[in-house]
Amino acid sequence: MNTINSLYKQDYCLWLQETYRLLENSQIDQLDLQHLKEEILSLGNEQRRKVDSYLRQLLIHLLLYQYWHTEKECCAKGWQNEIDDFRFELDLLLKSKTLYNYFLEEIDKIYPKARRQAIRKTELPASCFPESCQLSADELLDPEFFPD
Repeated sequence: MNTINSLYKQDYCLWLQETYRLLENSQIDQLDLQHLKEEILSLGNEQRRKVDSYLRQLLIHLLLYQYWHTEKECCAKGWQNEIDDFRFELDLLLKSKTLYNYFLEEIDKIYPKARRQAIRKTELPASCFPESCQLSADELLDPEFFPD
């Protein structure tokens, strides 16, 4: 096992620095390819998890804002701030065309989870919330849009 392979388990940050140095110097034959491939896959998975998480939180807060009428007067401003934050984070991630396409594919998959959490939080009947997402991707991401 070469030095960089053992470095991965001993000092991850140093492994990253050394891997970068090797890439910069085109020393491809010295790379720890096994761990490098794992790390690249992990980065992509992490980005998709972030999209899922921000999308779920955005949907929950939009549902609360739109349907939890008894709490809207006191909570609307806080919900709007949270919605803005989730949109901002998504906007940063969705500069990647790949992640934007992933976002579009995930809306219908994430919505039922967000709906379920909104039902639990509000204790409103499930029938108060639509079975499927009624908002377009553009509405979800539009910083000026808040559902009535």
